[in-house]
Amino acid sequence: MSPPLRPVQILSPTNLTIYIDSILDPSSTAVPRLQCPPTNLTRYASLAIPPSSASLDSQPIQYFIALDLRNCLPVLPRLLSSILSAIHHLNPPSCFLSIIEGNSPDGTADVLAALRPHLTRLSIRHNITTHHPLNPLGHSSDRFSSLATLRNLALAPLASLPTTPTTTILFVNDVAACPDDLLELLLQRVRHDAHLACAMDWIGADPRVFYDSYIARAINGDLFFEVPPETTSWARATELFWNEPVARARLERGVPFQVFACWNGAVALAAEPVVKGGVMFRGTGKGECHAGEPQTFCKDLWFGGWGRVMVVPSVNLEYEDARAEGVKREKGFVEDWVAKGDEGDRIEWKGPPDLVKCMPTFNRQSWEAWNQSLV
Repeated sequence: MSPPLRPVQILSPTNLTIYIDSILDPSSTAVPRLQCPPTNLTRYASLAIPPSSASLDSQPIQYFIALDLRNCLPVLPRLLSSILSAIHHLNPPSCFLSIIEGNSPDGTADVLAALRPHLTRLSIRHNITTHHPLNPLGHSSDRFSSLATLRNLALAPLASLPTTPTTTILFVNDVAACPDDLLELLLQRVRHDAHLACAMDWIGADPRVFYDSYIARAINGDLFFEVPPETTSWARATELFWNEPVARARLERGVPFQVFACWNGAVALAAEPVVKGGVMFRGTGKGECHAGEPQTFCKDLWFGGWGRVMVVPSVNLEYEDARAEGVKREKGFVEDWVAKGDEGDRIEWKGPPDLVKCMPTFNRQSWEAWNQSLV
């Protein structure tokens, strides 16, 4: 039997070195990327874990950072550099970085593989899987079930790691994020005692519109903006929370607000539902509204008693690094919102809505019980 084919390296050694150096050096300008302001160390001091003299493997994981990446080379210098900067502030031995990559003909896998020894040198425990064969976009796969599998693979190392009752998962998409974006999600989750804290993600430029409309549901069970099923038009995409005044007012102030479901590019999540409660990502079951795996994940959180789900609107993300500066200019860096001095009052947590908008496709919409198929 012939040995398995070794993956072909796509990036030249010179280009690979440039990418790695850019990730390891936040000040590098060798690769164009979103320029982030200096991290507000005072604001996030409470998140840092004091150094310990215990051996690395015996130290509990306080922050578990998970990513599923595919074909996203241009965003890696910004994304991974921000993650490493956040880890440096939080205390590297208290963090674990888990990345699942697959189906990336652009060299994403090359960068991740080359990053491994540097993570070891920095005392960052990690698991990086490259060239995973599962393709959610393949003709033979159910997209949401496949995405759920990949997300669960990214979380899998948690099962064998020492954790604490306050361990937090930071699950990040392939977005152009600054260190403060990631740290702000962690901070606001603690401040509001939330189980799940989401960013806001955006696409386009004129107008710039909220991206994760298929997944996200307001606390009244409706979409974040109205999409008439008879036209599927996004003409009202800029009218966020048109029928949910509390969320609309808090969005305008840039302070957190409760929702039923969200993901929006990045989340800070209490690890307890995953580690102790058995909550996992999954496809939709029999008799259940066909929905994306983050929405069913939020639904299962609610069903398990972990329904404090919120959006942190001061964290604004884009998937294309080239457009990220425009998002930050229009929606604000975290530091812009912090400078306003409006930290907001604590969220008054509510129970789930009786009904949630079911939307298998934009032209098929109905209202169903929030706990459909679970009871």
